[in-house]
Formats: sequence, C-alpha cells, structure tokens
Amino acid sequence: MKIKFILFIFFSTWLALLTRIFFLAVEENSYYEMLSHNNTIKIEKIAPVRGEIVDIKNRPIAINNLGFKIQFAPHLRSKKNKDAFETELNALMEALPQLDEKKVIKKYKKSDSYYNHSYIDVVSFVSYEDILPVYSILNLRENIKITSAPKRFYPYANIAAHLVGYVSKANKKDIKNDNLKKLIGYTGKSGIEKYYNNYLQGLAGERKIKVNAQNKEVEEISSKNAIEDRKLTLNIDIELQKYISSLFKKKSGSVVVMGVDGAVLSASSFPEYDLNTFVNGISQKEWAKLSSSLEKPFTNKLTHGLYPPGSTIKTGLGLIYTTTDVNKRFKVDCRSSMPLGKRIFRCWKKKGHRKTGLKKAIRESCDDYFYKGSLKVGIKKMSHGLNRYGLGKKTGIDLPNEFIGTVPSREWKRKKYNQPWYIGETVNTSIGQGDFLVTPIQIAQFTALMATSKLPTPYIAKSVGPLNIEADIKDIMTKEEIKQLPVIQKAMYEVCNNPRGTATNYLKTKVKIAGKTGTAQVVGILQDIEERLLEHEMAYYRRSHAWFTSYGPYKDPQYVVLVLVEHGGHGGAASGDIVSGIYNKLLELGYIKQ
Repeated sequence: MKIKFILFIFFSTWLALLTRIFFLAVEENSYYEMLSHNNTIKIEKIAPVRGEIVDIKNRPIAINNLGFKIQFAPHLRSKKNKDAFETELNALMEALPQLDEKKVIKKYKKSDSYYNHSYIDVVSFVSYEDILPVYSILNLRENIKITSAPKRFYPYANIAAHLVGYVSKANKKDIKNDNLKKLIGYTGKSGIEKYYNNYLQGLAGERKIKVNAQNKEVEEISSKNAIEDRKLTLNIDIELQKYISSLFKKKSGSVVVMGVDGAVLSASSFPEYDLNTFVNGISQKEWAKLSSSLEKPFTNKLTHGLYPPGSTIKTGLGLIYTTTDVNKRFKVDCRSSMPLGKRIFRCWKKKGHRKTGLKKAIRESCDDYFYKGSLKVGIKKMSHGLNRYGLGKKTGIDLPNEFIGTVPSREWKRKKYNQPWYIGETVNTSIGQGDFLVTPIQIAQFTALMATSKLPTPYIAKSVGPLNIEADIKDIMTKEEIKQLPVIQKAMYEVCNNPRGTATNYLKTKVKIAGKTGTAQVVGILQDIEERLLEHEMAYYRRSHAWFTSYGPYKDPQYVVLVLVEHGGHGGAASGDIVSGIYNKLLELGYIKQ
C-alpha cells in the first residue's frame, strides 16, 4: 500500500511538471513571441515642422530657419565603453569649436541612464551654414547622429510682438497635456503662436524599424509622413504694423486698426520686444531689465491692459440715456460743477459748457450732462446696456487669456466687496471712471458698434490652411437704439470736424472720420483742490491716459482706428497725429478708397 502511495506521488509530480513545461513551451509561445517582437521592432516618432505665419499679403512673419540637432548614443560613459564619451566629445568640439562644451556635457549627463536606450540631444540647434562643412565627418561616426531641427525665427523681430507671440521650450506642464510637445521640444507661449499652437505644430509622423540587440537599425518596415508646414494667414498688414511702430516710439500704450466686420488689420501693444530673444534663450540680465520696467513690455495691453475708459463710453451711454429715461431734448446748464451730498463732481471745462444737449455733450465731452443723465437712468440700466454693447465681457478675439474688464453695478460690488452701492459711484461710472475698466480691444469693438449698429467679434487669423475664417457679426441693438444711433454718429463726426470738437484741432487726416476722445484719470483729485494742474505739469505716472477711438470714412464706415497713449494727457492732443497718420496710411495702401 505504501509503495502504491509513493508511486502515485511520484507520477503526480512528474505529470504536473510535464504539464507546466507544455504550457510554457506551447501555450505561452505567442506571448513570448510578442515580447520578442517588441524587443526587435521599434516605433520611431517623426517630429513635424511647425507651420509658417504670414500676413495678409503673404509676407512671412514667423518662419523656420534650417538647421540640425546633434545627438550622442547612450551609455558612452559606461565601464564597457570607457573613453567613448570623451572621444566623441573631442570630435564634436574639434568640428564645431563655437559650441559650449560644458552645456554639451551637462545635457548628456542629465539624460544618460541605464534605462535610456535612445540617442540623447546634446546640441539643440546648429545652423545649416555651420554644419555643412563638417556634416560628412560627424555623420560617419556611429555614436553621433545628426538630424534636421528647424528653429523658429521672427524676421520682423519686435514688430507685432504681442500679437504674433513666440515659441519657447516646452515645460513639464506643457508636455503633460500633450505628448507631441515632448517630441518637438517647444510650444507656443503667447499670442497667435499659442492660440493656434495645435494647428501650427502639426501631427507626428511614424517609422517602424527593426533593430538588433545593440539597438541599431537593421531595416525600415513602414513609415508615415508627419502632417506639417501648416500655413496660417493673418489679416495683419506688416507694412502698416511697421509704420505704426514708428509713430509710437518712446510711448507706451496700444493701437488697434480693425475692419468694422472685426478683421484686425493691425494691432500693437507698446513697448514691444524682440521675439527672437525667447527662442534663443533670454539672459538673466535682459529678463530682469524687461520684467522690472514700469512700461510693462511683456503685457499684451490689447487684451490684458485694463484702463478706465474715460469719455470714450459717452457715446454708448448717450444712446442708453435717450432710449430709456432721458428725453431726447434733455439739456443741462453746465456750470463746471455739480454738488451731490458732500461731494462736488466737476466738469473738465473750468467755466462749464452752459446749455448742453446730447450732441454737444459728446462733441465737447461735457461731463455735467452725463452726471445728471445718470441720476435719471440709474446704474442698473447703464450697466445692463454697456454689457449688451460688449463691455465687461470677452470680445472673443483669437488671442489667449483675454481679460473681461469691469462694468460696475450693484450686483458686482456686492459680490466682490460685499458692500452697498452709492449714488456717487453711478455718477463716476457715467464718465468712465471709478471701478470701470476696459481693454483697448473692447473699445475698438464698441466703436465698430457705434459705427454700424452691429457688434463684430475681432479676429486676427484670415485663414487656417485652406479654410477662410468668416466674420461673426451680431445684431444687438433695439429698433429704438438703431433709430437714435445717427444722432450719436453725427456727434462723433463733430468731435473730429466741428471747430468746437475735442479732436478737430489735432487732426490732419485726408479721410473724413468720426470719433471720441477720452482722458482717463489714474489718480483721484482731492475735493479741496480748486485749481487743477494741467496734464503736462504733472509727474509722468500721474498723468491721465489718453484715448482716441474713431471710425472712417464717416459716410461709409470701413475701419476703426483706436489709439491709447498711457499717461499721454488729453486724448486728442496725445494721439491726434497718430490717428491722422494711420488713416492716411490706409489711404496710401489702398485699404480706403475715396
């Protein structure tokens, strides 16, 4: 009995072993074949070439310079290879002595590990001219690989800097959200480069190759080309951009030239900076200088600059007044000041405007008319109407992270500060002061509305590849507002053409235009000060911002031209020459025909 039991155990054990051997040899053969396949077949991603950006006349604004990157094979510092890394490094430095040897070593050491079997980037870019004489020498070395690596270049350097934006090295956050950025190594960081980054960067190609145990390519099995060189055409005219930059030297602020349909022909934020410094890598000294500047060159003031709109919004408020609770024949007797409670609200004109109706109030920018009109209408209708006109919300322009600004209201103040609303704040809002904040692109959109009764969405890109971008224009005015709008337009015409208009004496344009000036205070004026300093007598950073927004030609509105000069003082005086120059240039370039 014992012998039978022992034999049973013996045969059972052998049966189990034979079963396991069969399973490993036969059943799991396909699994190990798969592992073997993965060890010999390698999929190599091909980085796409970034698409170019061109202006409306097909002139290149952002292109790619032809160049190459240099890679070293991994594990060159292992005991097995001994002096291999030093040998390759010496060969590289002998061929290209202008390279920074310390950077090459640092890059290699950072990525070289036992687990890495891919070639390591040691030089991210060498120009075509530099690599050509030594290409054949370096390419024959089996531990060095040279592959194409185009580099972004901005031919116009600082022109339209905030609009175009720039590309720079992709960080961990960028790579986490998009693996293609890891392959390419850089991404759009601002402006159009960032907004249209996914389109411009294209899609990766792919090579399936067979490699041996030393990770060397044996043969190519298949390949798929990258989707690349996607061209982006803008509405921007770079010649106009250059001209406007020449007008804005030693000034800070913003300019927008936009078709009444929303197509942005030119837009600038000043001061500008050279985009190429970020592609090449900006020095610590240069970064410190730019980032600490009080003129804020890195801020895109078109969409991120928040300013009190001043008198530029009187046109819209005049329309709201006369279509709600203010009689169309309503007039005030402006005596230069209006007492309200313990405060006195002053008009800018020392002796006042005397008898003033809507048209005169816009033409001569009478504050008193708007103070008293606001007391009749109230903040609720004012803020609601201004919101409907596009203020206090994003315009929808194709630039990243647009700010919304602030149209003050009871609800806004309660939500932000948990405080009650005071009637003096209504009065301040009526002249575009207090907590009222807008961006230049919002005022440009608002002006297009005053010119046409329609609210356009500003757009910079004209076409994305073969697809043209269509204008998005909304009808937002009521029938009563459309009926009353010609009165506002006539008043805007008189601002620029009537002898008493706030802009007339500062304009030399060949185009008949309509517009509105604005002087937005940046510091409050104490109640006990009776004699105000003139703007030019103030310290620079205490001077008001100068607005001038306009459209033309008056009888056939085609373009909006907006100019904001930071700390420029009076709107017409600071920007009249610039506005005139822009309209004359539009005439010269054939955009406006008379």
